[in-house]
Amino acid sequence: RSSAIRGTRTSRPTKTPAPHPDEFAPEEVSDAEAPRDVVSFALARRSALETMRRGGAFNSDYCDADPNLLRAAKHHGERAGRPCPVCRKPDLVEVTWVFGAQLGPLSGSARAQAQLPEMAHEHGRFRVHVVEVCRHCSWNHLVISYTLGDGHPRTVGRSRARG
Repeated sequence: RSSAIRGTRTSRPTKTPAPHPDEFAPEEVSDAEAPRDVVSFALARRSALETMRRGGAFNSDYCDADPNLLRAAKHHGERAGRPCPVCRKPDLVEVTWVFGAQLGPLSGSARAQAQLPEMAHEHGRFRVHVVEVCRHCSWNHLVISYTLGDGHPRTVGRSRARG
């Protein structure tokens, strides 16, 4: 069975989703750094935790983080400020992933939250997924997803951006 981030439809956190049909259409954006098209997965998270607590699922059904996600949590995770909802260890982290055709080779990579404002001014449109991960019990769940960017489409080359 392939592991997945709970709350998503993708099978792997590093897989780039198909571009949105309007990915390269200009859009009127008043603030490139302000999240838009926000989707919260709080209800799905609460439902998964309640199912586990009631015995309707094993911890292994939800605590199945992909090794790449655990590696990203170790190197790019930022403290969530709350304990893991499953094992109660205090060091739950959030990993921020960015996706979008306009990002080129950066699409599907983990980024620090502090990098997002600069990226929002450099790219027309991209999607941000924030995933909470526990490195102890492998709990993982998509917390929130939103769009950033200045609305001016750009095409990118094949070479990886340095920096």
